[in-house]
Amino acid sequence: MKFLPGFLLSFLVLASCTSKFGKVLKSKDKEYKLKMAEQYYANKDYEKAQQLYTDLLPLFKGDPRFEDIYYKYAYTSYYQQDYMNSENLFKTYGENFPNSPKVEETEYMRCMAYYKQSPKVDLDQTNTVKTMALLQAFINTHPDSKRINDANDIIDLCRKKLELKEYNNAQLYYDLGFYKSAGVAFAVLIDDFPDSDNSDTYALSSIKSYYRYAELSVAEKQGERFEKVVADVNDFEQRFPGSKLLADATNYKTQAENNLKKLQTQNNEQIKATTQR
Repeated sequence: MKFLPGFLLSFLVLASCTSKFGKVLKSKDKEYKLKMAEQYYANKDYEKAQQLYTDLLPLFKGDPRFEDIYYKYAYTSYYQQDYMNSENLFKTYGENFPNSPKVEETEYMRCMAYYKQSPKVDLDQTNTVKTMALLQAFINTHPDSKRINDANDIIDLCRKKLELKEYNNAQLYYDLGFYKSAGVAFAVLIDDFPDSDNSDTYALSSIKSYYRYAELSVAEKQGERFEKVVADVNDFEQRFPGSKLLADATNYKTQAENNLKKLQTQNNEQIKATTQR
């Protein structure tokens, strides 16, 4: 019970603030409402500022202050993490005010709104891809922008997320025993991300996958599949001569060649047995 007075005080303060805002919201004085909207915005009370800006936008069309109201209105959505709406508002800001000095900023913020919608790695990455495209367009349009370095950094982060998603998919194929699909997926990873620091890891994983695929194949198909392993290791040796994984790759080559020798021996024995009949 000793906390009741404090609770009541907080309740009364909240009720007072709510009542005050209700009066502002109902006011017919657009100048007063704009003044209060600016105060709420400055105090980072973006929800109240947004409600007031929503009412004010149609009232200030044609007024020189309309642009600033629209600009801040877009940010109220962004700061409330309503990124889908803020993306659209930043986009239409540039369309409505193409000569504004803030267009570069709002175009960048549109990119950021998309980036904020980029989901976890295991989910659909449409927004991640869209972010990269928009940021590249921003870089091309504003090559002297002070935001170029940040834009490039975000593109790199997006690329790493896409790379990790592809890697997880390839590894899942392997874990499920779909070795041919895993081998293809790991090889595609190298093509899709040629500058990756993990290219040799992906190449080795592809070799490992194809080796397992060859091992589990029917005898008639094993020869050509082990030969592919040997060819892939030869390619690995040329592309990654300084890799720490070179010994592991070479080991798969040795095992594949040994299996090819066994297959050749078995084939020769079958031919000999057939001939002696």
